[in-house]
Amino acid sequence: MKLIKNIGVLMMFLVFGSNIAQQHLDPEYVKVTNERAAKIVTKLDLKNEAKEKAVSNIIAQQFRDLTEIQDGRDAEIKKVKEDTSLAKEKQNEKIDKLKANADKSIAKLHKSYIKKLSKELSEDKITEVKDGMTYGVLPITVAGYNDMLPNLTAEQKDYIYKALVEAREHAMDAGSSKEKHGWFGKYKGRINNYLSKQGYDLNKESKDWHERVEQREKNKVKDSTAKE
Repeated sequence: MKLIKNIGVLMMFLVFGSNIAQQHLDPEYVKVTNERAAKIVTKLDLKNEAKEKAVSNIIAQQFRDLTEIQDGRDAEIKKVKEDTSLAKEKQNEKIDKLKANADKSIAKLHKSYIKKLSKELSEDKITEVKDGMTYGVLPITVAGYNDMLPNLTAEQKDYIYKALVEAREHAMDAGSSKEKHGWFGKYKGRINNYLSKQGYDLNKESKDWHERVEQREKNKVKDSTAKE
């Protein structure tokens, strides 16, 4: 009985502790996360007000939970850097540990987040949420590679897509727009290395592609002017 009572007390502490942590968030930031989540959900076109609200709350909470972990990590790193009593090697060791612990917490949160979404949405809709959280970089980049390299094989297309999916999983958890784009940049580097090994001269392909896109835009202007 004592064990059960202790577990009950612990659970209450965790629940109330979480609520207290949320209360300390800047109301303006809470408003921003709610708006960001609502914008993503609107594009899902769920046609169900209750579900829209539930999904929006899940997404907004994910933004806030990520911020809590990342801000806590950054604050601790700042303290370590300011501690002049620590040798540089010891500082780096502590910073690496703080980052590793934060990464573990974020990975756990990521898994829990997808599980929550899966109770409300289909796989296709979850994919739309992921794209919404990462500015649609994946579909835009896939379309770009296909347009630049129209002769890509099925295997090459599959490699590009899977690499970008992996990038998106990381980008979803990034704390800023710059970091999100940084993850895609990292994986685009891998894709470009892969394509170079496959025999593509990407400098030439990119130059030719930009010329084609430019010509397309000129043709659109001509067509629009002719119709007037």
